[in-house]
Amino acid sequence: MEMQNLGANIRAARKERNLTQTDLSGMLGMSRATLSGIENGTVPEVGIRKVMALCSALGLELTIQAISPRRPTLHTLVDEATQRKAGK
Repeated sequence: MEMQNLGANIRAARKERNLTQTDLSGMLGMSRATLSGIENGTVPEVGIRKVMALCSALGLELTIQAISPRRPTLHTLVDEATQRKAGK
């Protein structure tokens, strides 16, 4: 999940619960600026503990799934090149 998607989901859940950034950040002991950065996707890295705390406070669940590769992997490219050389 990209940081902007994560942040957008957190923002939507916060607003559904009629919480301000100040309310939520105060509940979790994090700065409002940090929460704002997470919601806007401008924080390059967020610790898993912060993400889990946000999810817990907002009734969200974090799930993990495999992503489909957008570009071929090096292994795939090497296999294709080998097959071309072999005339297949």
